[in-house]
Amino acid sequence: MGIETLDDRRQGRMTKDGIRIYDQDDFAGMHRAGALAARILDDIAPLVVPGATTGEIDDAITRMVEEAGATSATIGYKGYQHASCISVNHVVCHGIPGEKRLKDGDILNVDVTVIVDGWFGDTSRMFAAGGLSRKAERLIQVTHDALFKGIEAVKPGNTFGDIGHAIQAYVEAHRMSVVRDFCGHGLGRVFHAPPNVLHYGRPGTGAELEPGMFFTIEPMVNLGRPETKVLSDDWTAVTRDKSLSAQFEHSVGVTEDGVEIFTLSPAGKFHPTWG
Repeated sequence: MGIETLDDRRQGRMTKDGIRIYDQDDFAGMHRAGALAARILDDIAPLVVPGATTGEIDDAITRMVEEAGATSATIGYKGYQHASCISVNHVVCHGIPGEKRLKDGDILNVDVTVIVDGWFGDTSRMFAAGGLSRKAERLIQVTHDALFKGIEAVKPGNTFGDIGHAIQAYVEAHRMSVVRDFCGHGLGRVFHAPPNVLHYGRPGTGAELEPGMFFTIEPMVNLGRPETKVLSDDWTAVTRDKSLSAQFEHSVGVTEDGVEIFTLSPAGKFHPTWG
């Protein structure tokens, strides 16, 4: 038997599935990191307008992270060079900010992860440049609500399959599809860790939820078919049928009787209509 160190205790214990269990004291660190990531997304809302470039939005995010004394988790991650992923229209996820100018009616997901005192805050939400088409508005609403259906399934004794099933059932009831090529993930003092949080599944399957588990739930929903492909830049994932895609993401922690959301919008702007 080895000697347990302070760092070992701070990291918590591991389940048989390799999922780290954090202590109650660790929730505060995740709330600080999550609050900053959420506030940054609040603050960029006025920048998302027709004519703005995704690169300009990312530059603003980079400044906000630096001014907060935090660190971007994505700059330098596997060679990535931006403080956000910005995915427009049929881009499912991992869109690279650049010179693309937004047009009236574009929808976009902005995904930000920051590190605050060693804790990772990871969140994304949808924005609209100008007016929304009816089909885009409906897609965004269903995706938003599907995320919260998944969050409602988070409580001790439930399983990760319960989360995925809640999301899948809701989305498919609205004649849309859940992307299966990407998933949520564990996080805490690391960016990505077990478990993989699938946004589809069967009730009662997968690892059982326990208090102290930290992870993201981040369903990607397509108006058309679920298949995706990754472009030659090795990052940008798009719908194969060119249909619109949307995504919302929260970082959450399992409590003794339910769930805490670490990335709630301080200004109540998580939904693009700010409702």
